[in-house]
Amino acid sequence: MNVAGKHYNTIWVKENDNSVIQVIDQSFLPFEFRIKDMLSVEDVNTAIKNMHIRGAPLIGAAAAFGIYLALVRYNKKTPLNEYLLSVAEKLKSVRPTAINIKYAVDKQLEVISLYQSADEKRTAAFNNALKILETEKENCRMIGEHGLPIIKNISKQKNGAPVNILTHCNAGWLACIDYGTATAPIYMAHDSGINVHVWVDETRPRNQGARLTAWELEQHGVSFTLITDNAGG
Repeated sequence: MNVAGKHYNTIWVKENDNSVIQVIDQSFLPFEFRIKDMLSVEDVNTAIKNMHIRGAPLIGAAAAFGIYLALVRYNKKTPLNEYLLSVAEKLKSVRPTAINIKYAVDKQLEVISLYQSADEKRTAAFNNALKILETEKENCRMIGEHGLPIIKNISKQKNGAPVNILTHCNAGWLACIDYGTATAPIYMAHDSGINVHVWVDETRPRNQGARLTAWELEQHGVSFTLITDNAGG
């Protein structure tokens, strides 16, 4: 998505330094746009726990990179397999209800188990983390592709009058690396020239709708109105 003329995912490898994973720090939005460096698996745990990053697809990809960063910082003081199992359990426990984290961590352990040395495991973990990231993006893009005809049909029935869509919380590109889940069809409809308007629940108590969804839509130029949660009905 475009922010201030630049295209961002919500997580990416730092240019010219693949030992650093960068994310958009959601805790400062919408007042300030900040990029956060994650240098270690501890940084990933903290970012997820303190909700600097949130959203199931995003934190799953972050956890995959967490395994990679753990291998980047491996100091050989603990046997490698024991170290990796400990890292994996800590990642899973930081948000135990988030199945994307468990999936990504288990997938990483499965892939790197095919290799013996720490260097080989690190390379495999890096490549698989990128694969998980791209898969999540493609899944969201396809949600948009499949959801777009629904909005097109409604627009046709309304003879071009605004298609009104209600959102709750944030299921946009901030939560999902790119496109978003619920918002993917909205963005594609807007980009297709469909007259779409979004009613954005503020989403108490953390105001993910007011702070994140509204900000996203504004960046993309999508018409929206912020409402109190009780006004949704």
